[in-house]
Amino acid sequence: MELLLTHGYFLYEDPKELQIMKPYPPLGLLYICSHLRAKGFSVEVFDSTFQTFAALRERLHTGPPSVLGIYANLMTRPKIVSILGDAKQAGWKTIVGGPEPGAYIEEYLDAGADVVVIGEGELTLQELLTTWRDNREAELDAVSGIAFRKDGVTHRTASRTQITDLDAQPWPAREAIDMDRYVETWRTHHGKGSISIITARGCPFRCEWCSHAVFGQTHRRRKPELVADELEWLIERYKPDMLWIADDVFTINHDWLTRWAAELRRRRIHIPFECISRSDRLNEKVIAILAELGCFRLWVGSESGSQKILDSMQRGVSVQAVRQAVTLCRQYGIQTGMFLMWGYEGEELEDIEATIDHVRSSNPDIFLTTVSYPIKGTPYYNKVASRLIQIKPWDQTSDREFELTGRRPREFYRIADELLRYEVELAKLRATKEETTLDTIAAPRIAELTALVGERRRSLYTYPSTGDTGVCA
Repeated sequence: MELLLTHGYFLYEDPKELQIMKPYPPLGLLYICSHLRAKGFSVEVFDSTFQTFAALRERLHTGPPSVLGIYANLMTRPKIVSILGDAKQAGWKTIVGGPEPGAYIEEYLDAGADVVVIGEGELTLQELLTTWRDNREAELDAVSGIAFRKDGVTHRTASRTQITDLDAQPWPAREAIDMDRYVETWRTHHGKGSISIITARGCPFRCEWCSHAVFGQTHRRRKPELVADELEWLIERYKPDMLWIADDVFTINHDWLTRWAAELRRRRIHIPFECISRSDRLNEKVIAILAELGCFRLWVGSESGSQKILDSMQRGVSVQAVRQAVTLCRQYGIQTGMFLMWGYEGEELEDIEATIDHVRSSNPDIFLTTVSYPIKGTPYYNKVASRLIQIKPWDQTSDREFELTGRRPREFYRIADELLRYEVELAKLRATKEETTLDTIAAPRIAELTALVGERRRSLYTYPSTGDTGVCA
């Protein structure tokens, strides 16, 4: 074995994830695995999802050491640092890549990484492993897309050109891991087995808080016929009940979507799926196609009900367009999920009220909220960097756990979140009360919610705002 690939997500060691139980495989690592295998390298994958940290440690210390490649993101940083420590102690050469390491090159090199991969990994790892295989350590400067140390000095090489022809890449090496367990975990906990697929790489939009560290601000899409080939194989091999299309924005290219729909129609492929899009890449024709294909849930990045905040984020969408998209989805029988973000720069009480009104009026089937957090390397991070305070040592925390001076604390946003949820539930109950004869059931809860809404709104408006420090989590 020339390379062992792994990541830092351990499902059974994360209480929150154990409540959710919706794991998907690390497709990025599996793409790297299949690419390198096609080039003649011996590659294995230690999929940590259903393993334990102790099992990975044992693997590192019992097997003959080689090269360890680790996928890292902001949520798994502490685990990645521990893995690096164990790997170095056991004699492995170590590589880290993914969306975070390029923003923290010095920190990951200090933690034990021999090389940090910046950007897409397939071609970079191919060249890096070839260099090491040929004992040309002195020529690392010629490998594009990496950072490393030589004689105590950090070297960052030229950026690597991204893969232009995704159709030439092999499918992810799903057979390198226990894919059936993913499908069955979904089926056991949710009644339906799910599987994931990627049809494109990159996102061309410029939302200020979003990281483009791996795929850049590009949009490279595979041919619809070849995506249909992969989907057909997935359905035959794993017998899933549903599909997750893991693109950043699935409906960017309307012509592509139309061609893909025709191809699935020709092959008589129909499987329920969910995906993510933007309101400015949705119209009635697109939503009708999605419904025909089997889309049962469409996630829409709403972020805020305040146009002022959306413009500040450089979202490039309007509040009204989001509402229209939700309405159209409802007309075509598609559920909607909405992502929302509290605490962005410039947000005032009136912006919070606008978001509450927006969700109440739109009435999505699901909405998820978070407090905005600045990811290093993004324009949003650069805006607030001078006000960020790290609350724990770097290797024990993440970019979601900073203090941001001048922003209200987490408790304030918890109150805002409760107010939002009570307001939405109250609006739904009032609509139910008007449409049915369930007055005796609805009335007590309506009275309770009315009181809770009043209390939370008072708390929100009287919350002290001077000298506050807010936690970005």
